[in-house]
Amino acid sequence: MYAIVEIAGRQYRVEENQFLVVNRLSGNAGDKLTFDKVLLIGDKGKMKVGEPTIKGAVVSATVEKHGRGDKVVVFKKKRRKGYVKRNGHRQDLTGIRIQSIKTKAEKAEAATTEEN
Repeated sequence: MYAIVEIAGRQYRVEENQFLVVNRLSGNAGDKLTFDKVLLIGDKGKMKVGEPTIKGAVVSATVEKHGRGDKVVVFKKKRRKGYVKRNGHRQDLTGIRIQSIKTKAEKAEAATTEEN
């Protein structure tokens, strides 16, 4: 089972137990996060597409670590003018592990089995 989910303004294809590096999210290592902007769910050849999101679908994840990406060097130069500018940037990142992908129907099944 996989899902297309929006995390921190970007769309990612995720599966259960997958490690994913995304833009910095709030929370400490070990915190649990839930993402409810699920755009598509695919399972064994069947697809469910949201309009724009699937109501009741949730992707849960845990924060594993925070870090920074590789340095990106920005270099500007103008010929024959003596103008040289060099800057760098490192993006703040968060590593998360996807725990589960659940739809509304799966939530209802889990609730009925817990009651019995």
